[in-house]
Amino acid sequence: MPSSLIDFLDKKPIYYKEIDYDRIHIAYAMVKEYIKHPKTIQIIGTNGKGSTGRILAHLAFSSGLSVGHYSSPHISKFNERIWLNGSDASDSILELNHKRLYSMLGEQMSERLSYFEYTTLLCLLVFEDCDLIVLEAGLGGEYDATSAGDKDLSIITPIGIDHQAFLGDTIVEIATTKINSIQKQAIIASQPYAEVIDVAKEISQKRDAILYQVTDKYKEQISHIAKQKAWAKYISNNAMVACEALDIMGIDYDINDLMSLELFGRYYAYTPNIRIDVGHNSLAAQAIANSLDKKIVLIYNSLDDKDYTKVLTTLKPYIKRVQIIKIESQRAATIDEIEIVIKNLELEYSYFDGHIDESEDYLVFGSFLVVEKFLKIVDEVADGTK
Repeated sequence: MPSSLIDFLDKKPIYYKEIDYDRIHIAYAMVKEYIKHPKTIQIIGTNGKGSTGRILAHLAFSSGLSVGHYSSPHISKFNERIWLNGSDASDSILELNHKRLYSMLGEQMSERLSYFEYTTLLCLLVFEDCDLIVLEAGLGGEYDATSAGDKDLSIITPIGIDHQAFLGDTIVEIATTKINSIQKQAIIASQPYAEVIDVAKEISQKRDAILYQVTDKYKEQISHIAKQKAWAKYISNNAMVACEALDIMGIDYDINDLMSLELFGRYYAYTPNIRIDVGHNSLAAQAIANSLDKKIVLIYNSLDDKDYTKVLTTLKPYIKRVQIIKIESQRAATIDEIEIVIKNLELEYSYFDGHIDESEDYLVFGSFLVVEKFLKIVDEVADGTK
């Protein structure tokens, strides 16, 4: 018998120096014939995958379909990654399917698979009775675990420079690696780099796949909803892509169901004066900057491989001051380097201690880990343990 899912996953490394591109395909072949395969949409890109997927899943579920949405990483609890019919999958459902998957794969293959590979196969078991499943690619596209099976539609969200060590140094290389995962048809969002459109057209032609480009078809309706929901502009853009993707799939929905959607961690109003966003790169920073209209206190930190100089430079016009929030699993040198960048930009800064001034407006930004740590500190202050 395997250990509990969380204990089992905790023993797996999150990152690998070398990636075995064949392993997930071998494992998928071991379970493929034993599970059902609902209609599948895969989402690839650099930014906006999570919100686009959740918008799409929410609208399809609200229309009466059974829907699963797989995303990563999570903020507080693993269950957030596997959303089933309106809520995070329960512990009991996850444990049941963990045991099923482990028995199908056997001990050796189960242990060999990476954290993301194993959980991708796990979600396929959880979702097998759904009418529609939405799979968010983790890293890249062509070699991503979510590409092991077939998909009915690919959604290409904005692609930027990120994860160069794995995906390539240029926007063309990165876009090629991601878009090489498409099969029958794809819809591409508006892109910050024109080269991405060219890559998508070239690959679609080679694959004999249909390529749709997002239009302004739903702009007026979504703008009206976005105003009431106080959405950032990028969320409105993602909603337009999601709606057109559902049209392509022939799925009926009511666009007004977006009013009941909550996008936690996506420019989310945690309180009237605090917004939290799990964005972590310069493309996400620009998307946030496009939505800001006042000065904010930035609660920030960055993972080691991100361009925090560009992020902070992009947000500088809207920053009143920076509060650095310490996160685990971070090189000490990174903190020092961030401090140097902040000083060079002539920004006032301090370290976040949990104190919130109700007269100030805050933006918590930098990564899922930053948002997770912020929420933990706020909870500790609220219950008096900090």
